[in-house]
Amino acid sequence: MKREILRVENLRVKIGNKTLLDSISFKIEEGEIFALVGESGSGKSLTSLAIMRLLPNGINIIGGDILLKDKSLFRLPEYQMQKIRGKSIAMIFQEPMSALNPVMTIGEQVAEIIRLHLNLKSSEIKNRAISLFREVGIRDAEGRYNYYPHQFSGGEKQRVMIAMALACELDLLIADEPTTALDVTIQAQVLKLLKEIQKRRSLSILFITHDMGVVAEMADRVAVMRYGKILEQNSADIFFRNPSHPYSKKLLSDLNIKKETIESIKSEKLLEIKDLKVYFPIKKGIFQRVVGYIKAVDGVSLTIPKGKTLALVGESGSGKSTIGEAIIRLIDITNGEIFYNGVEISKLSQKSFLKYRSKIQIIFQDPYSSLNPRMSIGEIIREGIISLKVLKRDRGLQDRYIKNLLLKVGLKEEHFNRYPHEFSGGQRQRIGIARALAVKPELIICDEPTSALDVSVRVQILKLLKKLQRDENLSYLFITHDLSTIPIIADEVVVMRRGKIVEHGLVKDIMQNPKKDYTKELLASAPKFHQFFLISETSPLMAVRRNNQLY
Repeated sequence: MKREILRVENLRVKIGNKTLLDSISFKIEEGEIFALVGESGSGKSLTSLAIMRLLPNGINIIGGDILLKDKSLFRLPEYQMQKIRGKSIAMIFQEPMSALNPVMTIGEQVAEIIRLHLNLKSSEIKNRAISLFREVGIRDAEGRYNYYPHQFSGGEKQRVMIAMALACELDLLIADEPTTALDVTIQAQVLKLLKEIQKRRSLSILFITHDMGVVAEMADRVAVMRYGKILEQNSADIFFRNPSHPYSKKLLSDLNIKKETIESIKSEKLLEIKDLKVYFPIKKGIFQRVVGYIKAVDGVSLTIPKGKTLALVGESGSGKSTIGEAIIRLIDITNGEIFYNGVEISKLSQKSFLKYRSKIQIIFQDPYSSLNPRMSIGEIIREGIISLKVLKRDRGLQDRYIKNLLLKVGLKEEHFNRYPHEFSGGQRQRIGIARALAVKPELIICDEPTSALDVSVRVQILKLLKKLQRDENLSYLFITHDLSTIPIIADEVVVMRRGKIVEHGLVKDIMQNPKKDYTKELLASAPKFHQFFLISETSPLMAVRRNNQLY
């Protein structure tokens, strides 16, 4: 029988009179990966902070206990708890850039933890840090010991965070959304690394996520949270085959929404890109001479028909977002042509291009940072209407138009006078969509619009985008690294790598029968939750067809 590492017993947490965690109970055994799943605001991260005893001021534990190897963490004085944090329990955060100190080298940041918890000499500390970097797969570990966080990619920074967490002999690792900010291939690498380390060290992991695909790939047992309560918990195999709670069934069914197969696309061209190149100069020396170029986009040609969706897929740095920025003239192109309704817009002056700014809009990845926190929702949406002269300068007319837009995207008229901080992530993204729609566009560039959202909210936004496309005959350029969204939203797919197109075709063809090795690698890297489902025509959660295809 495996030894119990962590036990949470009837944990209750409040802020004022509001209950945030309501009688949370679960246990984690030695060498087990326990997944805590739920939407944003369900209480997952709050539970992890309670385990670490790092709850913010004003949030109070009013009942229950947390035991680490039968020792109550709540009964320890703070100086003893400080010895446990980092040594016995460590945490990997969602965003490695904000979790790493930008003015300290990565070597010193790991060394600091070792120095705090282990009685080692300076040379031994450095050697241990370098050894940890090698264990997590950082290339040239010794040479990069004195590098700073900004000198590493997103995936490498997450590896540094894992090395920091593993610096001492842990009993429990808490991984709080550790792959959400990573593209699909880097995510696969990090998940594989965590699995390998977990097996090698017989490590217990509390894995917090809203991604059911990651849960299916990683977890031994699963608990589903909502509104501060655990709705059900079971082994991963039983949970995915036969979830008991209606909310769990909804979470899984949300993953299986499919777009109707479109065998051919016969529609008038709206946007056409021919041989687009965007190069960024590399400058060196005191005179900043150009010594080379970063070829962000290198000879890309594609077409977006009216009323259709083209998905642009690839890893971070593949050039996807650069194409979107080039279309709306946020960056200069090096070469090539961009046509909109047959007019070459890439060569127009800024003044001549102004009338196209209302026709081409963009929805950003992070709905919070793209909204002005000092402006009400009504004023945020009104700003584009005024600057692009979409409506007459009649405030009453504009107010009615904006409130109607809010209703159209699933918000309420009373949201008009509220501010961005008063909304959830999904609601803020709806505001971003309303802002884009306000100027009556024909083409919307969706730049990772769902990557910051949990699975059920993501599906709501995708459904909304599909409905708006049908109602308004909109075209979308959908930029993403999340392959699970492609069958739901897209008609065609372009796969990009290092600034070039690797493969282009209908969604059905790319998802079922990719021709290029890189596309196959991308699809293989995506978490595969469907392996757990019973393949039955009568199953309400059927995720695959009889031929075991994803699409």
